[in-house]
Parts: sequence; structure tokens; C-alpha cells
Amino acid sequence: MSYCVNCGVELESSLKSCPLCHTPVINPNELQKAQVPSPYPKERGQVDVVKRKDFGILTSIVLIATSLSCLLLNLFVFPGSLWSLFIIGACLVLFVLVFPMVIYTKLPIYISFLFDGVAVGIYLYLITFNTADNRWFTALALPIVTLITILVEIFALLLRSFSVSFLTTSLYFFAEAAVLCVGIELLIDHYSGAPLHLVWSAIVLTVCSVIIVLLITLLSIRRFRDAVRRRLHF
Repeated sequence: MSYCVNCGVELESSLKSCPLCHTPVINPNELQKAQVPSPYPKERGQVDVVKRKDFGILTSIVLIATSLSCLLLNLFVFPGSLWSLFIIGACLVLFVLVFPMVIYTKLPIYISFLFDGVAVGIYLYLITFNTADNRWFTALALPIVTLITILVEIFALLLRSFSVSFLTTSLYFFAEAAVLCVGIELLIDHYSGAPLHLVWSAIVLTVCSVIIVLLITLLSIRRFRDAVRRRLHF
């Protein structure tokens, strides 16, 4: 006994359509045998991936066009101050950051970090054209940038030369953080003419020293090192 799926009238087994609403009578078992076309395409489409070098070329053109446009506006429309040097310096820093990632990926990391430090130094030097005195650059900004660049280079060298783990990376990080804070405070004291004396950096140095001693202890005793790795899952 079967019924119409549309009006519910009782149907005879020999009927091909409903006598009341003329809805076709279909056996559900026959639907599995029928070849129903899939609504989805058989071939997978894929959007073309943008090449790194093409993205680098477009980025370079945008940065160069931005720098030149701001320079022309500064020279011919708004000549009051050299405000375009801020934008030109920022574009230079962005270009140096983008270059090893999308244009020339085989550039060694040491040279990449060195270029980053030089670009930041040039950007700070361009700012001196808008300040009355450039002593802040030679006595404070340039030494700090140089110190940071040297520490970053040493950090990269340590990671490339020795075994890398969470504990060793943390050890290098806290050691260089202490050196950086001490160096910055001493440079600030020298720039301001104050006596070379550790104040806030002494707190950072103390905390980092305690952490460094703890990390060295964990690294030197295998039992402690394995226990920490198991509990922290690294």
C-alpha cells in the first residue's frame, strides 16, 4: 500500500502517477539506481597564488611612489618644513623589512638584521633635519640603535651556533635584556650629564640575574631539565 507524497491519496501499485493531482509515483529504492548529476563541478578551481617577487615589486613601487609624492608636495606645495623626511624614512624602514621576506629570501639573517639597524639609524638621522639640535642623535639615538643591533646579531648567532630549546632561548633573551636595559640607562645618564649610576635598570638586572641562574641550573642538571620539559610540554 502506498500513498501520494503530494495529496496523500491511496495509490494502486500499478499506477505511474496520482489520479488526483497527477504527481509522478516514484519508488524510493529506484532513486539510488538513478544517476543524478552532482550540483558541484568535477574539477577543482584554484586561485593563482601571488608570487613573492611580484608582491615585492608592487610593494617597492608603492613605497617609492609614496616617498616621491611626499617629497614633491613638500618642495612645491607645503615648503614650510621638511616633513616629508619622516615619511621617506618610514618607507625606507618598511622596504628594508620587506626585502628579505618577499624579494630576496636567501639573504642571511645577520645581514638582514644589520640592514634593519642601518635603516632605523638613517630614519632617525632624517629626523634631525627637523630639530634644532642633533646632539640627541649622536649621543643617544645612534648608540642605542647600535647597541640593539649588536645584541640582536649576537642573539641570532647564538641561536644558529648552539642547540636551540625553550630554556636556552630564554637564557639568551634574559641575559641580553639585562645588558640592554643597563646600556640604555648608562647612555641616558651620559646624554643628560648625570653621574653614571644604575637605578631602574638595577631592578631589571636583579630580576634577570635570578632568572638566568635558575635557567643555568635547569640546563646543567639533566633531571631538572627533563622534569621541566615534561611538565611544560616542550
